[in-house]
Amino acid sequence: MAYQKQPCETYFVETHDSSHHQRAPQDYLRMLGRRKQEAMANELSRQACDTYVEDIMNHMKQMEEETLPDVASIDIQQEIQWFMRPYLIDFLIEAHQAFQLLPETLFLAVNLLDRYCSRRVVYKRHYQLVGCAALLIAAKYGDKKDRVPMIRELKSMCCSLYDEDMFTQMEWHVLNTLEWVIGHPTVDTWLQLALKDGPAYEDVEVEHMALYLSEIALYHKDFVSKKSSVMARASLALARGILGRPENLESHDHEVNQTLIELSVKLDRPSQVLFRKYASPHMSRVANRLENFLHEQEELNRRANPPTPPADITIQKATPEMFPGTPQKPYGNGNGNMVHGYMTPPITPEGEYFTGGNGNEMKGYHHQVPRCPVTPTPQIHNPYTNPQQYQQYGIGMH
Repeated sequence: MAYQKQPCETYFVETHDSSHHQRAPQDYLRMLGRRKQEAMANELSRQACDTYVEDIMNHMKQMEEETLPDVASIDIQQEIQWFMRPYLIDFLIEAHQAFQLLPETLFLAVNLLDRYCSRRVVYKRHYQLVGCAALLIAAKYGDKKDRVPMIRELKSMCCSLYDEDMFTQMEWHVLNTLEWVIGHPTVDTWLQLALKDGPAYEDVEVEHMALYLSEIALYHKDFVSKKSSVMARASLALARGILGRPENLESHDHEVNQTLIELSVKLDRPSQVLFRKYASPHMSRVANRLENFLHEQEELNRRANPPTPPADITIQKATPEMFPGTPQKPYGNGNGNMVHGYMTPPITPEGEYFTGGNGNEMKGYHHQVPRCPVTPTPQIHNPYTNPQQYQQYGIGMH
């Protein structure tokens, strides 16, 4: 009789033999462990957020109130004036983009800059240095360590206008002036919360448009003292309107609606630096969408209100009141530290901080500024500005 081979009883049965796990690569086991830890951490974080969400929101609102810059204090600056601000914001946006920093880093850097200018008199030659220190502090506060700018890189972007030790000294002085209070709920933070609680159909294009509008607001004096939460809601509502998404304006309070109106009249001529940033594909080309929207609105207004024949035209002498923008202010009234009835804040220290030689000259300020690129990326021609304007306002750009 032929021998009939019987199948093994365990041939089709899965076993829990530990030798299989022992043969698994150690990297795979570590990856599984990390995934379990991340899942557990995310669940605990979600539960904690649900439990303390009301306390978190109240704390953010309190921080927002405490870290608002004071426009009246910036108004009494004797050297830096509001028409210089766009040049510095352009520089900070290009530096922020070159180092690929988080969106909230830019908003925090501008907040630190404005808060410092609210408390100290800043010389024109130090304006860019304060901006670099603010960007450096903001990057250290929220970004990854490998993304934080190196001082030598910032020096190169400033065309070697400042020595490397001046960046460190200014960073220390900004922190001490602000009493080491860095945390600030930025526009991006409030925007993410609003998008999370918003409609399910919200897409990334709305987020990019809201960010674009919020960064346009950074250039203007009118929004310096606006709360970040108000700016976020106004920018989001305006972004939805531009992109044709449903939006109920009646759900917003008066402050948000008023900010939305003020922001809507500032969109016609954005900075070319900012336009290029948001005209890129990874930012959904929202700059082009906004430009097309404004052209369509202009055409609709032209059809609804055709131009009337010209009447008797009288040529008047141009005056500052004819042009929109921030009026220029005089340099004091001869009352010492009293400007427009306000006591001027302490002056940004020179002496042991930013001087060389006998302590009365700024190191590296009077030498010829070398012509070098603003960022490591190739410079794109800007038809609205030129390098001489930047250097005239203390911004080392080429």
